[in-house]
Amino acid sequence: MSTSQSEATMPPVKRRACAKPADNSFIESLDGKLRAGCLNTHWFMSLDGARMKMEDWRRDYDEVRPHSAIGNKAPISLLNGSSAPTPA
Repeated sequence: MSTSQSEATMPPVKRRACAKPADNSFIESLDGKLRAGCLNTHWFMSLDGARMKMEDWRRDYDEVRPHSAIGNKAPISLLNGSSAPTPA
């Protein structure tokens, strides 16, 4: 069997298009909030400093900041079984 014959019998390859912002709006939304709330507001002078500032932002985002998609509650309140937002 020649190469051209085996290629002709192979199923077509499905190619994925490059990702566009609209392909995953949740990631794009988080990316925008991370950029506006942390990356554009801090200077990172060291890797350890960057880790600390990013962790502070993540904790605020997950444990304090209310999210409209879940009834203006902090995401941590869903894990705790609480219906009220967690106090800051």
